[in-house]
Amino acid sequence: MSLKEQITADLKAALKAGDETRKNAIRALQAAIKQSEVDRQTTLADDDVLALIQKEAKSRRESIADAQKAGRADLVAVYEAELAVMEAYLPQPLSREELVSLAKAAIAEVGATDVKQQGAVMKLLAPRTKGRADGKLVSEIVRELLS
Repeated sequence: MSLKEQITADLKAALKAGDETRKNAIRALQAAIKQSEVDRQTTLADDDVLALIQKEAKSRRESIADAQKAGRADLVAVYEAELAVMEAYLPQPLSREELVSLAKAAIAEVGATDVKQQGAVMKLLAPRTKGRADGKLVSEIVRELLS
C-alpha cells in the first residue's frame, strides 16, 4: 500500500471514528499532496509524499513556536495534535548517538581532518540521513567532530 493510499484509508477511519483532530490533519496533508500534484502536473511517488509530510510537519512546529510566543495555548494544543498525526507517517528519527556514529563513519570514509572538509562529509552524509534527521543538526555534529 502506497503512502497516499494509507493516508486515504486513515482519513476514512478518522471519519468513521469521529476523530476531528486526525480528520483535520489528514485533510491538510491530502490538500498539500493534491496541490503539489496539480503544480507539478504529475502523480507523486512515496518519496515525494514523504518530503511533503516533512514540510507540513515543519510548518506545524513553526506554528507551535509562534503560538507559544503569542501565549495561545489553545492553538498550541491544536498544532501539537496535528503534528503528532503527521509524525506517525514519518520514519523514526535518528537519535543523536546514531547521528554521531554515522558522522564518524562518513568522516573516516572521506578522510576529513578539519572543518574545511565539512562539505565533503556532508555530501556523503546527507543522503544517509535524509528524512530521518534535521540537516542543521547533522551539520552541527559534523562541525563538532571536525573541530
